[in-house]
Amino acid sequence: MTKSKSKSKASRAAARTTRKSKPRSKFAPSTPKTSTRPDTKHARILAMLRTPAGATIAAIMRATDWQQHSVRGFLAGVVRKKLDLNLVSELTDKGRVYRIKDSKASSGAADRVKQAA
Repeated sequence: MTKSKSKSKASRAAARTTRKSKPRSKFAPSTPKTSTRPDTKHARILAMLRTPAGATIAAIMRATDWQQHSVRGFLAGVVRKKLDLNLVSELTDKGRVYRIKDSKASSGAADRVKQAA
């Protein structure tokens, strides 16, 4: 009797592993998300940064209701790294102003490429 129980346990375990190894079908959107919607916080920040006057962290905080560290993280992580935009900052009488320059790659990324070569 113990042999029949062990066989049934083994067959159940094999059935479990075969079920898990099957690929799952995932929903794939029909259109890729390449364009940004104009009503999002990300789009608002990018529009502020693309103006010739630029934007301060305080202005972005007011526009998005984010905290200072969240704005800094967005600027570093999304604008510079993910979107690979040329984000420049300069110190003015209003404080530090951030803006996106027209060229695609940032100067820091170009320097890193030169160092790696």
